[in-house]
Amino acid sequence: MSSLSLKNAVRPLALVVLSLSVAACTLGPDYRRPELPMAAEFKQAEGWKVANPADVLERGNWWRLYGDATLDALVARLNVSNQNLAAAEAQYRQARALVRGARSQLFPTVGASGGVSRGGQGSPTNSTASTVQGGAVSSGISESYSVGLDASWELDIWGRLRRNLEANRANMQASAADLAAVRLSLQSELVQTYLQLRVMDEQQRLLNQTVEAFARSLRLTENQYRAGIVPKSDVTQALTQLRSTEAQAIDLQWQRAQMEHAIAVLIGVPPAELNVAELDEIPALPAVPLALPSQLLERRPDIASAERQVIAANAQIGVAEAAWYPDLTLSASGGYRSSSLSNLISLPNRFWSLGPQLAVTLLDFGGRRADLEAAEANYDLTVANYRQTVLDSFREVEDNLVQLRVLAAEAVVQRQALEAAQESLRLIQNQYRAGTVDFLSVANVQTSALNNERTYLTLLGDQLAASVQLIAALGGGWEEKTLQTEPVMQTEQ
Repeated sequence: MSSLSLKNAVRPLALVVLSLSVAACTLGPDYRRPELPMAAEFKQAEGWKVANPADVLERGNWWRLYGDATLDALVARLNVSNQNLAAAEAQYRQARALVRGARSQLFPTVGASGGVSRGGQGSPTNSTASTVQGGAVSSGISESYSVGLDASWELDIWGRLRRNLEANRANMQASAADLAAVRLSLQSELVQTYLQLRVMDEQQRLLNQTVEAFARSLRLTENQYRAGIVPKSDVTQALTQLRSTEAQAIDLQWQRAQMEHAIAVLIGVPPAELNVAELDEIPALPAVPLALPSQLLERRPDIASAERQVIAANAQIGVAEAAWYPDLTLSASGGYRSSSLSNLISLPNRFWSLGPQLAVTLLDFGGRRADLEAAEANYDLTVANYRQTVLDSFREVEDNLVQLRVLAAEAVVQRQALEAAQESLRLIQNQYRAGTVDFLSVANVQTSALNNERTYLTLLGDQLAASVQLIAALGGGWEEKTLQTEPVMQTEQ
């Protein structure tokens, strides 16, 4: 066929493609955020200040609120080496690859081919010639060479491919938000474990100091018993008190070891390779700025993930609707074919084909209707999950707000109780030295003072844990705009 004939064949086809492209539409509903149950402010927000862009939480490294260099180093190692985090990051890369695959479907597919074949028919009289004898054909062996290109392109007239790309992009962003949620959860677990370890170290110091004090009391009581001042029961009471406190101090060792092991696993190393040295102080309880309920929609990665799943499900409705309409695919091929390799690339050996293919399902006995109903039901499912995620986030913030407020009030009263117990201990010890009370009275007051101090430390640990949980419930400084960038394993320093 001449070049003029080829142009005459292509021109009508190009007009058809142009007309269909202009008339193309995108089936399915466009996404709109579902209505959410939203309060103007938190019920338990009294006494808290609202976060603003200057607050430290906006910068992401929220654990630095506790001012502990060892904690900062441990979180940095978690961000790089935690295996659960690495798995979530791999899932994100998988989702990102699916987006690239869905995008590629919008463009033509081009392939190349080349080949050689050798064959024959009948019983040849020689290897290169064919003869005719008695009306029967006897052919020799023939060879054929070919080289060519082929291309196909599915026109996205009804938006099926675009909706599929929209769904995959939303799933990728949901995976990125899931990665951020896993990172925040692991960071929260690490910080809580570390802070509890520091509280336990303080309790260990308290018990060690108490053991030393009780040992001095035992020696004093033994001296008084040998002098005939106190009865034997005072000595046994002092010994009982000492050994009981020593047992409590020993019991803390395995608890601390298990916390240290948990930290090691979180940062991706065997427990035998990590030793967290003791420090002389507990990190101070930070002031946590509060976000408004509406801001949680932008600050919590689990909410962002749930909404992206709604977007993906909404797009899949359009994919299901497009199945009712015909698919139009353009295909073209061309090349050279000859029985001789030497003159393969020449005009007489050229071949080509060009044409559209229209395919539509005429009868499927309700298959497409079932797919559409399933897509709509899945959308309703994701909307319900999204709304439940939002409600759960509000509950978590409210729970931690009320817990912190009540613990703060409890800490004030417990501190007063501790001061009273310490004063009572001072007075009873003076009375014992004066011989006006027995040792049993002293032991009871000493035990009460120790218990009050341990209770106060436990209360401080609860406050620190609740503050971490509140920060995590507020999103930990994460923002939805980070979904526009590529998540990485290592945090920015």
